[in-house]
Amino acid sequence: MNYWLMKSEPKVYSIKDLAAEKQTIWDGVRNYQARNFLRKMQPQDLAFFYHSNTKLPGIVGLMKIIETNVIDPTQFDQNSKYYDPKSTKEVPRWQTVIVEFVEEYKEPIYLSNLKQRFTGDELLLVRKGNRLSVMPVKLDIAKQLLTH
Repeated sequence: MNYWLMKSEPKVYSIKDLAAEKQTIWDGVRNYQARNFLRKMQPQDLAFFYHSNTKLPGIVGLMKIIETNVIDPTQFDQNSKYYDPKSTKEVPRWQTVIVEFVEEYKEPIYLSNLKQRFTGDELLLVRKGNRLSVMPVKLDIAKQLLTH
């Protein structure tokens, strides 16, 4: 099993939205490195749900990858901000995953705490200049985060 961290702005899509829906397609990723991480995910992998661009950003819960190599439909929707005119149905550029709600943490693990506990080499999230919305989490770090 692999571990991941996936960011979303709570005003756009929050852990509470996922809890209500039970599962969702993780669409709209338009960074090639983040997309490549999505392509490496396997069913049953776990992902930490991170609320970004908020007063107190942090890990707010956990979700499970339940389906991989899903074609992101927003790349074909001309009305979507994620539309990609260079992508075709024959050769789609953007794949994603479907995630399932596992749990919402009673207390988030705030970014300030993560920066105190881990270096950028240990956890990509705290690496200076990193803005990826999807990233791997090393097993030993994931185990620490799971016992928050």
